Amino acid sequence: MNESIKNMLRDTEPPSNLDRIIHANMARLTFGISPASLAQAYSDWIAHLAVSPAKLVRLAEKTLRKSGRLMNYLPRSYNNPDQKPCIEPLPQDQRFRGEGWKQWPYNLYSQAFLLQQQWWHNATTGVEGVSLHHENVVSFIARQMLDMVSPVNFALTNPAVLETTQAQYGMNLLRGMQFLMEDAQRAAAGEPPLGVENFQPGKQVAISAGKVVFRNRLIELIQYTPTTAKVHAEPLLIVPAWIMKYYILDLSPENSLVRYLVEQGHTVFMISWHNPGAADRDLGMEHYLQLGVLEALKAIQDIVPGKKINTMGYCLGGTLLAIACAWLAGDAQTPINSVTLLAAQTDFTEAGELMLFIDDSQLSYLDDMMWEKGYLDTKQMAGAFQMLRSNDLIWSPVVQQYLLGQRAAMTDLMAWNADATRMPYRMHSEYLRSLFLNNDLFEGRYQVAGKHVVLSDIQAPMFVVATEKDHVAPWRSVYKIKLATDAPVTFLFTSGGHNAGIVSEPGHPQRHFRYDSSKYMDPDKWVAGTESHEGSWWPVLCDWLSRHGAARSKPPAMGSKAYPPLCDAPGEYVVET
Repeated sequence: MNESIKNMLRDTEPPSNLDRIIHANMARLTFGISPASLAQAYSDWIAHLAVSPAKLVRLAEKTLRKSGRLMNYLPRSYNNPDQKPCIEPLPQDQRFRGEGWKQWPYNLYSQAFLLQQQWWHNATTGVEGVSLHHENVVSFIARQMLDMVSPVNFALTNPAVLETTQAQYGMNLLRGMQFLMEDAQRAAAGEPPLGVENFQPGKQVAISAGKVVFRNRLIELIQYTPTTAKVHAEPLLIVPAWIMKYYILDLSPENSLVRYLVEQGHTVFMISWHNPGAADRDLGMEHYLQLGVLEALKAIQDIVPGKKINTMGYCLGGTLLAIACAWLAGDAQTPINSVTLLAAQTDFTEAGELMLFIDDSQLSYLDDMMWEKGYLDTKQMAGAFQMLRSNDLIWSPVVQQYLLGQRAAMTDLMAWNADATRMPYRMHSEYLRSLFLNNDLFEGRYQVAGKHVVLSDIQAPMFVVATEKDHVAPWRSVYKIKLATDAPVTFLFTSGGHNAGIVSEPGHPQRHFRYDSSKYMDPDKWVAGTESHEGSWWPVLCDWLSRHGAARSKPPAMGSKAYPPLCDAPGEYVVET
């Protein structure tokens, strides 16, 4: 069946409502993961492995060699904590770094587990004929299953837990049981984690002074109060991602990027997205562009007339900003002065392990799940991101709280991370298919109102930030913006992850970064050949903005006649639940 016939059938035979209801109910049991997608991946792997005798022989040989290494290690390691291990954990794996894991029998547990983990990696990768996507899925699932049964996760096989239990006469386990019951009760009641109440927008976080100067059904536009006698001529619009609340960029006063920019003399505007519900099911990507970025730019042009606008986008907000800038680039009167992208992708071919959840089967399943409610629930989004870093975000907290009986103090960043938003059915389906699955934006197929959006049309200078440990927007993917545009690009690569790497205020310990404005080269060669600097990258951004702006002038008024202040920041949308 050729592609045109398939498309015709799809147009004439839409999915049955009965099928969609069945799939939506199945999704509740499978946590939003398509069983068909997993079955396809597993069948592809096992079928090719079964007809690969050489691969099977190599796996058998590895089994014998690893067993021999472990048996040789066993007598040597007994009562000898300094015995060289037969396998070292991966550099990013911190689970077995403690001194207790050098003692018998815990060293045996850890070595056996790591050898098993290595064997399964060999078994699920390098099987000839298996598609790369299916190989990644099978390898990921195998790793998730192994992580569940890691000796770290059980009291009797974790030396730190046993030592703590002995020292505290079991009180740690009693506290852990209490914590587990508290968390279960809060989850059942739909309440946020304990301690979130100490970080409420407008009270402890998101407290930078300002006014909401515009509101429509999708956004509130916040204009922040200046704190300097003179400001840069060009105002700055920040477009945050709508998969979370905007105040990741305005957390506590000491780590607020908004406050820092205002103190450096910038007139800052921030989009605060509406938290959609069932009534917003038909909001699409074009609505987010038109009602979001373009309406915000229009308001800023009225409030600060005659000035070009610096723009900044974070995560998916940066992707949307790139679309908006390319859309406006053909206009001789484009208002864009500069473009800053923070951990934002424009190419999605190397979008990391998030792509494990992106294929036709999975997206159809997700569509049916969203179709029933009109939106993607916050739990599905949070669960997907937690699976990408299950050791750090699932199992480590389980051990720390429920076995060691230690509650980690809630922080502003953790509280923000728990303040998730919903995704409209149409928008979420569009961006997953167009951007992640088909890579339409980077490859020139993305359209807005029938017009192709071409990234190479962007002429404004760009400042692009990527982070070292980003599981959402891997830095090599972010780096590819240099291939998409002839505009001058300053690329900055900083330590930290997708969130913590951006919230990198001056004085933050153990921060480093590297940057330059060179043309595209091999990413690893770029890292090796670019000087590393200690400290925060925020001052570098401000210096760059200054070089691409005019002289300072008197701050503009708060709002205008057409856009009068409506209420104080942080507004109403940020507190929507």
